[in-house]
Amino acid sequence: MARLTRAQQQERTRAAVLVAAREEFAEHGYAEAKIDRIAERAELTRGAVYSNFTGKRALYLAVLAEDAERARAAAEPPLESPDSAGQALGAFARVWLERLPLAGDTPSNGHLQLRSLSGVLDTTPARAALAELVRFEALLLALALESLPGTGARMVRRAALALTLLHGATGLAENAPGVGDPFDLACAAEHLAGISLTDDAEPPHLPFVAPARPAEDRWAAPGGLRDEITGRPAGFGDDGVVVALGVARLSAAEEAVRAARPGDEVTIVVVTDDPAETGRLARLRLLDLVGCLRRVFASGELPQPRVVFDDDGAVAAALGRDAVDDGTEFAVRMADGLIVARAEGRGAGHAVAGHGAVGRGRRKRHEAT
Repeated sequence: MARLTRAQQQERTRAAVLVAAREEFAEHGYAEAKIDRIAERAELTRGAVYSNFTGKRALYLAVLAEDAERARAAAEPPLESPDSAGQALGAFARVWLERLPLAGDTPSNGHLQLRSLSGVLDTTPARAALAELVRFEALLLALALESLPGTGARMVRRAALALTLLHGATGLAENAPGVGDPFDLACAAEHLAGISLTDDAEPPHLPFVAPARPAEDRWAAPGGLRDEITGRPAGFGDDGVVVALGVARLSAAEEAVRAARPGDEVTIVVVTDDPAETGRLARLRLLDLVGCLRRVFASGELPQPRVVFDDDGAVAAALGRDAVDDGTEFAVRMADGLIVARAEGRGAGHAVAGHGAVGRGRRKRHEAT
């Protein structure tokens, strides 16, 4: 029998830890789960668990993210596209509410089914990151709604209201399973599409954002990346806008998306200095959302910006940024395979997306030198 390589052994160990952890969390819940019992269930040492996960919170988020990944991969596109934003929001709510626990479910297993974060995010940075993630989710849901014929208006605030309704129902079901009629909730979400709102004023800081700096830089995009919206490989094209955002700045994605020119390929690169926890939280939330979107919207109606997780900082380094954190915000515009504009700090994505067109002659001049 062939010996396993070190990488294969590590992957096998990690898989065993995740299986054991899911059993532990389902039986005892997050608060009462013990790393020692997880190691015992997996027939491993405590050190083997910590060599793959930084702690109980990282392990719990990994279990939830694995469930969300499985649901996203299994999501089937709808047989028919929704006819309106209201119909789409109602369908989205029904898909979302499928995982509400029933009255007979145990609390701990129900929390896993809900992918509950109650009692898990107990630090100020983690809660701030979650708030930004909810705003990012609202943007992605809104972009899908706006793709439908006849929508006309921006839908971010309406999408945020729908998500608030659904998160509220989730929190209530967590503590009182069986409360709340999913059909009534879906009907309420459908009506939110037509609520009268002034949507959406430009952020007040945008007029004061400095213009992007012209550049003429080659770069080599790293491989092995995935667009989390479509699940397909994320190869960077020769033209478009790339915006790197720390998890605590994800709401700035809308500034770049709205400022992009028609036909621009916009890529949001999610960066963090804590991939084990903050990065995994971001992946969990996005996978969960996309799994629901894919069951409601046809592929052509899914949000057009690509979303890429840069867990090891390879994209940031390729773009010239060696250090990132949860507050990172920098962006580049590419044309003819060159970086032709750069910006960083608040409003970077907006500045780069609005940068003037660049002629193809620039690339030829660069190559001639």
